[in-house]
Amino acid sequence: MKLSSRMGDIGPFQVMAILERARQLQADGHDVIHLEVGEPDFPTPQAIVDAGRQALSDGHTFYTAAQGLPELRQAISGFYQQRYGVAVAPERVIVTPGASGALQIALSLLVDEGDEVVMADPTYPCNRHFVSLLGGRPLGVAVGSEQRFQLLASDVAQAWTPRSVAAMVASPANPTGTLLSAGELAALAQACRVRGGALIVDEIYHGLTYGCDAPTALSVAPDAIVINSFSKYFQMTGWRLGWLVVPPELVEPALRLAQNLFLCPPSMAQRAALAAFSPEVLDELETRRAEFGRRRDYLLQALPQLGWRLPAAPEGAFYVYADVSAVTDDSFAYCRRLLEEGHVAITPGADFGFNQPERYVRVAYTTGIDRLAEAVARIGKLA
Repeated sequence: MKLSSRMGDIGPFQVMAILERARQLQADGHDVIHLEVGEPDFPTPQAIVDAGRQALSDGHTFYTAAQGLPELRQAISGFYQQRYGVAVAPERVIVTPGASGALQIALSLLVDEGDEVVMADPTYPCNRHFVSLLGGRPLGVAVGSEQRFQLLASDVAQAWTPRSVAAMVASPANPTGTLLSAGELAALAQACRVRGGALIVDEIYHGLTYGCDAPTALSVAPDAIVINSFSKYFQMTGWRLGWLVVPPELVEPALRLAQNLFLCPPSMAQRAALAAFSPEVLDELETRRAEFGRRRDYLLQALPQLGWRLPAAPEGAFYVYADVSAVTDDSFAYCRRLLEEGHVAITPGADFGFNQPERYVRVAYTTGIDRLAEAVARIGKLA
């Protein structure tokens, strides 16, 4: 059977191989500390679970509108007003099957065969893979710690070509946890706008910031395409629910894509998500955010004791992107050794691009400080 040629551009997640091996080691009786997968360890808040159960009991198991439940889009609109002071009409919100569904729609709106999307390297691997799936070309720009591993307007100006149609950024970013300021987002939007292109902003880690707030791109660039999710801050990973905010002129074509690609988001997940914006849930999420902050602070002081460098302190998400070049010249082999000998699972830089991946690893602080301390101790013994 012949595979499509574009499959040659879709690489595997290295982290999934790490995870599979970690599970094998666990099945063999080993105590593995999981710091590899970007999934909160907290369960979905009980009020959301209860709302999901109620939806099932009430028979809400049928298709909804492709754009999502009107009351959920209204709640998302209200969330932008409450949290950011930004007016976003519910009509501009499209609820999707996870942020991946939102990313697929956003890129499908813009990318033709051979078109380019400018993005940072390192970045979340699906960003470049979805561009390749559409026959486009992900144009990665090597960005360093001096600019917090973030794509800036000057990078867009330098990298843009006649085939470029969009730039894509993330704030907070995966794998680095760094943020873009409102001024930087405004400059990025203008750099794209004057070139006839679009700015796509991944905001799925919004809400998970420490000592600062992440501004939404919509506060400075109403024409930006913004992706968000219920997975990270709201801790609903398995419910597979995200959303997309598009400019008014893109609502109709985006809705056509949603109808054809997904029919609709999961009905019971949408009903459950209505509870995510209740005061009790938001209070619980803020308590959990504070715990993530304590974990981050612990790693920022503990990891340098291993000889690791932290070139750009994370301000959000739940990742530390560490330079391990002082202890290895091959981060993938290093991660394998830590797993096989220390039973600590972390992610090599190879998952996130081609910008010196052998120097870097990503640590997800999605487990308690006691387990983080045990992981640091195990790694230290292997030095």
